[in-house]
Amino acid sequence: MSAQAPSSEKGVNTGLVCQESYACGGSEEALFECDECGSLQCQRCELELHRQDRLKNHERVRIGPGHVPYCDTCKGASGSLGFGHRQRAAISKATEGAAAVDEAEAQKRRLLERVRCFLLVDENEEIQVGDEEEFAKKLDCKQDEHLKVVSIFGNTGEGKSHTLNHTFFMGREVFQTSPAQESCTVGVWAALDPLHRVVVMDTEGLLGTSSNLGQRTRLLLKVLAVSDLVIYRTHADRLHDDLFKFLGDASDAYLKYFTKELKATTARFGLDVPLSTLGPAVIIFHETVHTTLLGSDKPSDSPEKLLQERFRKLGRFPEAFSSVQYRGTRTYNPPTDFSGLLRTVEQQLSNNTMRSPRPPRVIYKALQALSERFSGEILDEHMAHSSFFPDEYFTCSFLCLGCGSGCKNSMNHVREGVCHEAKQRCRYSPQYDNRIYTCKACYEAGKEVIVVPKTSASCDSPWLGLAIYAWSGYVIECPNCGVIYRSRQYWFGNQDPVDTVVRTEIEHIWPGSDGFLKDNNNAAQRLLDGVNFMAQSVSELSVKPAKVVTSWLTDQIAPAYWRPNSEILKCHKCGCPFQDNDTKHHCRACGEGFCDNCSSKSRPVPERGWGLGPVRVCDVCFEHRGARPDLQEAELEEEGGTLIARKVGEAVQNTLGAVVTAMDIPLGLVKDAARPVYWVPDHEITQCHHCCQPFSPKLSKHHCRACGQGFCAECSQERRAVPSRGWDHPVRVCLNCNQKPGDL
Repeated sequence: MSAQAPSSEKGVNTGLVCQESYACGGSEEALFECDECGSLQCQRCELELHRQDRLKNHERVRIGPGHVPYCDTCKGASGSLGFGHRQRAAISKATEGAAAVDEAEAQKRRLLERVRCFLLVDENEEIQVGDEEEFAKKLDCKQDEHLKVVSIFGNTGEGKSHTLNHTFFMGREVFQTSPAQESCTVGVWAALDPLHRVVVMDTEGLLGTSSNLGQRTRLLLKVLAVSDLVIYRTHADRLHDDLFKFLGDASDAYLKYFTKELKATTARFGLDVPLSTLGPAVIIFHETVHTTLLGSDKPSDSPEKLLQERFRKLGRFPEAFSSVQYRGTRTYNPPTDFSGLLRTVEQQLSNNTMRSPRPPRVIYKALQALSERFSGEILDEHMAHSSFFPDEYFTCSFLCLGCGSGCKNSMNHVREGVCHEAKQRCRYSPQYDNRIYTCKACYEAGKEVIVVPKTSASCDSPWLGLAIYAWSGYVIECPNCGVIYRSRQYWFGNQDPVDTVVRTEIEHIWPGSDGFLKDNNNAAQRLLDGVNFMAQSVSELSVKPAKVVTSWLTDQIAPAYWRPNSEILKCHKCGCPFQDNDTKHHCRACGEGFCDNCSSKSRPVPERGWGLGPVRVCDVCFEHRGARPDLQEAELEEEGGTLIARKVGEAVQNTLGAVVTAMDIPLGLVKDAARPVYWVPDHEITQCHHCCQPFSPKLSKHHCRACGQGFCAECSQERRAVPSRGWDHPVRVCLNCNQKPGDL
């Protein structure tokens, strides 16, 4: 055994290898020395050898730090010499080695005295550290120091905190342990191992009875994603299926959701050290008491091969992890031996081929990005899912109001300007009218332009647009093509816009969206606003707006031979110019415009299609009662058709008078009927949505035309056009909506 002398002189036992090769094939590390066998033995060989009756009484010594094995010359033929038969030189070396080890351990313990753990993430998935500077300060390390991350997982009560304390901190209770039934670790706690320069994270146990179990389980995966090495601790005598299901589901979720987010985090923060998209290495630390370790009864198969076979049988494949290793220890008598786990951990930490050390700010940024992306309450119905990490933990929880389909994007995607999406197509919902109109001409030209039915065109003033809407119906206007449709453009034969000028698509309706609340849904409110605006215009600008509306309406229904109002600037007979307050009258016989004095006569004009009843004519036509000889039969027939419109319009000409009458009706009686769908009802508005000032009879409520919330006058003073709601002219908006860039 002289080959082990260099290790003996150093006072360490890391180079001692099993010399029996009885069960392990000579590849495992020696943990025992049997004086009577005269050899170093691994745990498996020691167990199998001394099961035999003739060997079970052999005296064995557990190999510890500073152990110096017998050299060949110190043993008799039987190999049974005791400690007193060693040569003095070996004793001296062992004593010197032990002293050196004691001094090294004392230095380590002094270094570990400063270590303190801190709460990194609470049970609600909220990070308890403000920024990367505070993170480095709590770790007690330099901001430019490169570190790796080790975390531990397992069921509650498996001794995870105890394992970390003895593996990394020489048994010092850095992470709290407790004999109580309640879990002593809630959330995620972190500490820096100053010996190995790694961030150690202690997590809450699985299968606990705590509340918010879904959120806490999702938190474990976020910790796993930022780790370089994961220890799964199990104290079960036999490896249970939950272990393989947890690791398999964690691998699937990591590849499906976290890989993309880690790449985006690298690009978003401009990190000089890229975050690895390959998952961490996994060590399954298995401690048994009454059962043998995995693979001890199958020397030909390695434990790792047996692990992969168990994954395959359960339909789980840990493809995300860089490696999955098994490290077992059998505890005949406490305490547990963690030395084998520590050596495996050190081997993994020294391997930088897959994952490299990185500064603490990169570790913090990665955890922060994952916490911001994957956060929020998880509904109870998701808890009965067959997977540890169902898709509902990481995907958007919004459901389409029309068809009930869920959004397929990741959580909180709206913060980055990504819209909701569903896997299947939606169906039409009359309640939400989720049809999207696009201009057919633009579509055929290679563009997709959404158009919205509105009460008036963008070029119409509010009061004139109101009159046009009352007469010609709603309008569809394309930004590129202009007005492409009016619902009542003709007296009969108006075609549906879908058949002529627009294409229709059915889209999903997501909670909080307002894209389908078209202008024809708030036409009644537009009417009320128009009434108020017109009343204000009449009081502030005399009667000019009312006269313009009347003139326009008259031209729309006038016979073909009438001169348009816009061309009538003075009386056709006396030449007196018309003032704003003057009324223009058309002679039913000649169609010219006259003042009151020059068109005060009435007589039947059957030749123009007015029947036998007397109608207004000018003085000249009153004196010349004969029919025009040049008026052909076709012209009479054509004029008769236009006169039908005029006769119908005679009743409509009193529209402004009816509007004036409507002004006398209390608007509160019709507000509920006129309110657009997206407006919050008045009875639900108790305070200003911005300043929270309570409403009172003296403090009026005002609705923002963009968001539909209720505000006081001070918080809704601004005026902007809201094309998405159909308000093409400036209307009342709140302070928040006014600050939004672009079109509302």
